[in-house]
Amino acid sequence: MASPIVLTPEMRPRPLNVVGEGITVLASGAATGSYEVFLQAGAEGTGPPPHSHGWDECFYVTAGEVAFGVEGEALVGRPGTFVHVPAGATHWFRFGAGGGQMLSVTSREGASQLFADIDREIAPGTPDVEKLMAIGGPYGVAFAAEAAAP
Repeated sequence: MASPIVLTPEMRPRPLNVVGEGITVLASGAATGSYEVFLQAGAEGTGPPPHSHGWDECFYVTAGEVAFGVEGEALVGRPGTFVHVPAGATHWFRFGAGGGQMLSVTSREGASQLFADIDREIAPGTPDVEKLMAIGGPYGVAFAAEAAAP
């Protein structure tokens, strides 16, 4: 059985740098026994290239605007917008003017380890897509052929 998790702002771990975005692991799958929770913040234009993976993921925009693409459909999320991405769906997002912030939840463990590997192996800024593909492969992450958001 997993233990309760209480994490005050002072207790948060440092944000991981994932393709220019700061991702703070609020609850890893190892801690919860299943799902993971993240606080994601990014400057304008940051976000991952189109990709898919074997876990559901949802996002709740808390500040700024975030453009999302899910299976070819695009939308702009403002504070209060909730987006659910089913496992296997190709998706991407980009933080809008002035940057933004959102809370995200995955349906199972894996993303926190992936994000730690990316933080350790890839320098901030425009990602080396080949290196991203190599790191993501063992986690079941597949990047779309175009590897860039519209």
